[in-house]
Amino acid sequence: MTRDIMGGSPGPTLSHVNDTKGGVRHAILIDPADQTPDMAAKRCVAAVAAGSKMILVGGSTGTDMQNVHNTVVAIKEALELITWASTQDSDLQEDSWIVPVVLFPAGAAALSPAADGITFMMLMNSTTPQFLIEEQLAGAPYIREAGVETLPMGYVVCAPGGRVGEVGEADLLEENQPERAAAYAMTAQSYGFELLYLEAGSGAEKPVSTNLIKSARESCDLTIIVGGGIREGSVARAAAQAGADWIVTGNLTESFDDADELQRVLTEFISTMNG
Repeated sequence: MTRDIMGGSPGPTLSHVNDTKGGVRHAILIDPADQTPDMAAKRCVAAVAAGSKMILVGGSTGTDMQNVHNTVVAIKEALELITWASTQDSDLQEDSWIVPVVLFPAGAAALSPAADGITFMMLMNSTTPQFLIEEQLAGAPYIREAGVETLPMGYVVCAPGGRVGEVGEADLLEENQPERAAAYAMTAQSYGFELLYLEAGSGAEKPVSTNLIKSARESCDLTIIVGGGIREGSVARAAAQAGADWIVTGNLTESFDDADELQRVLTEFISTMNG
């Protein structure tokens, strides 16, 4: 069982992520390098209003720690304000606004003590020690000092891979390699990871193959997260039917500056995803 803050009692954020009884859920990915903290907060409010159940903050390798922290703080303050308002307004459901803000770092420089948790991940198919262990070694003391809950995760980059595959020097998992997907899933569970993230790459032309998702699902009991190249609810639905517990969208969210329009699009997306 995963422990809060690298030891101790089980953490509430991981419990939320691993609670898959209600079916597939949607997470929004916010890249602080691509938007101001205020815009990130507006997009997150729209996403949560539409039904998103987790906010991931991270992405670009060049993001500095202060920018990440400012973005996390802005998002949490916006959600806390609406959560408070919901206690004063019977038309607003308070529980629906309690959504974790989780760091999804590209490296040890993208951290914030204000986050509810951090995906403490190994890029399992990287060919360089930097993303297998070195970034984790650099970040672990800070995470311990900050008291941020860790979410141990195996991270596998699938074809086409995009920029993350290039930066991470990944030996891409190809569509016709279900046995390899199964092996990664088994390995992740054997390492004691709680989550397995199958990533096609930001803005990928094609999402992760359902063949790979299905193979991973049949080979482990981990919570499976799928992201990259998912722009339509029907594609998300196919991934869910193959075994995904979470669907992550990032570029889709960044396509809209108007919060009302984003909420409408994501509401339709999530509705289609859930069938």
